[in-house]
Amino acid sequence: MVVSMAIIPSCNNFGRPPHCSRTRSHNAHNLKFCRRICCHVHRNPVSFNFGPSVADSLRYLQYRRRNLASVTCSASDKPEISSTAKIRSEVLSPFRSVRMFFYLTFIASGTLGGLIATTQLLAALANTSRAEEVPDILNGLGIDFGAVAFFAFLYFRENNAKNAQLARLSREESLSNLKLRVDQNKVITISTLRGIARLVICAGPESLIMEAFKTSEPFTERLLERGVLVIPFATDASSLNFEFDEREEMKDITTKRKRLWRLTPVYMSQWSAWLDDQKKLAGVSSDSPVYLSLRMDGRVRGSGVGYPPWNALVAQLPPVKGLWSGLLDGMDGRVL
Repeated sequence: MVVSMAIIPSCNNFGRPPHCSRTRSHNAHNLKFCRRICCHVHRNPVSFNFGPSVADSLRYLQYRRRNLASVTCSASDKPEISSTAKIRSEVLSPFRSVRMFFYLTFIASGTLGGLIATTQLLAALANTSRAEEVPDILNGLGIDFGAVAFFAFLYFRENNAKNAQLARLSREESLSNLKLRVDQNKVITISTLRGIARLVICAGPESLIMEAFKTSEPFTERLLERGVLVIPFATDASSLNFEFDEREEMKDITTKRKRLWRLTPVYMSQWSAWLDDQKKLAGVSSDSPVYLSLRMDGRVRGSGVGYPPWNALVAQLPPVKGLWSGLLDGMDGRVL
């Protein structure tokens, strides 16, 4: 049985831009129709013998599908802000939305006052009997325009700060979703350790990681008292083999050192992508070794090139237990 049929689009949208709503609905309809035809042909290869018009139409629809996919990918380059990041932004800056609302209100009020003053000025200039009113009108007009400019500046500054905070919180949310291996049978996300540990990410070549491992030995006990756990990320090795002193007299310190360095990154490509983005934002070359110190709440409190300054961490961070534990929980340092 031979079935010959021609597919004629219901509307001519070749000249429409990709953002047109009719174009999007038309393209979606074409894609659905193409999928139905292709699925039916695959399921019943003998039933249909399409003529040249149908084959050309299917090729056109497949081309449109690839074209739409490329347009969608190019439009999705802007990173999406998660709802969690937006909620955290509202919690961290609870009065920002109120301030921005009042700024917009003052801008609208000043703009309206300026328009009224402009009409009064034109009327005064057209009537010579009202010439004495011109200085006062100009004075009020200047005040209105000055207020609009001032509150517009405050609004855009607040909006830029909001966008920067949302971008930072979004990066932190991406960081919190990265995986860590605690032992052979347990893999967790960084967010699991919020409120439990202050993580220090040490990323670089294997030689730098080993140097950081050696220099941390005198500070092991004090780092653990402050809830510090190290995440070593070697950029030139798939795994790290730390050498611990297994002598009986060093058993206690060896146990603590294993606890300090027990975390291992999982899915290296995701870690590499996140670190590359951080380096790019900080203006650091992609091959530079870096460290990042996280607060107890998961936010980044410090970073730098090289391996972590263990003595500075011990001096700056309060212990997580003891007399100062509840009082100084928020004294993790400023957020970057």
